[in-house]
Parts: sequence; C-alpha cells; structure tokens
Amino acid sequence: MTEFIVLYNAPKSAQDKCKDMSPDEMSKMMEAWMKWAENCGEHLVDMGSILGNGKHLDTSGSTSSSSEVGGYSIMQADNVAKVEELLKENPHLKMGDGFHIEIHEKMPLPKC
Repeated sequence: MTEFIVLYNAPKSAQDKCKDMSPDEMSKMMEAWMKWAENCGEHLVDMGSILGNGKHLDTSGSTSSSSEVGGYSIMQADNVAKVEELLKENPHLKMGDGFHIEIHEKMPLPKC
C-alpha cells in the first residue's frame, strides 16, 4: 500500500477560535474524530496531531509562518481515490468555510 500525508488547512482566524473552545465543545469534536478514525481502520497509519507555532525559514532567516496548515494525518491505501473516499466524512470538512484538506503521496527518495 502507498502512504499519503493528509494536511488539514483552515484560515488563521478559525484556528484561533478553536483554541478558545470549551471542554464540552472539544470533547464533542474529538468524538467525531475518533468515530472517523475507527471507520478508517487499517488505512489510518497515524492519526497525527494539531500543528502550531510554525516558522517560515529561507536564506534570509526565519519569520512566523502564514501557513494555514493546522494538522496532519498519515494514511495508507492502494490509491488516492480510496483516501479521498475515507476523507469525505472527515470532521475537518464540516467545520466551516475555508476548511479544506490536502492529500500528498509519499514518494520514495531517489537512490544515490
């Protein structure tokens, strides 16, 4: 099976609102995520994590990242179509405008 990196994107303003969720709101949201994870079965290799405090690094130095990436998961399947199918029910897509998911296939490194 091929592995895929799944990136969860959201506007910075929405990410900030999530930080202020009540424990009950957070619990309800996590229940939806756990149900989705269970439905993925062996296709979910790593649930991943929330990401924050990103840095943008280039030859000039580093600054705070303006990226909208707020989390990731690692999935595996025979093809990207299966991953897309499993992600259709992902709670992230139901969180509001501007929330979206990117899927990237892990490619093998070239042999030297």
